Amino acid sequence: MSSGQGKKRLTNNSSEVGFLAKVTRRVSDTPIVAYTKQKASDAAYVSHKLLKSTGKAAWIAGTTFLILVVPLIIEMDREQQFNELEMQQQSLLGAPPLAPAQK
Repeated sequence: MSSGQGKKRLTNNSSEVGFLAKVTRRVSDTPIVAYTKQKASDAAYVSHKLLKSTGKAAWIAGTTFLILVVPLIIEMDREQQFNELEMQQQSLLGAPPLAPAQK
């Protein structure tokens, strides 16, 4: 048997195109498919813009937190440690401990 026997060659003739290819071409040429593709493209575009703006907002919020809130937390912790050290020194010296200052 030669290598060319028993095999069909596909050519560009429309008469030799398979059933599945014909159905696929007919379905993909319908207006509903074009409409669906357009809406999917629009949804992808909106999603991309939303993610991009959300990322910018997260960056702004994160850097603002680092610049404004973290130093405040550090200073409050420092003050608390200082007050505890002061109370400890007073108790070692025998003086009665003072009540923490009310703010």
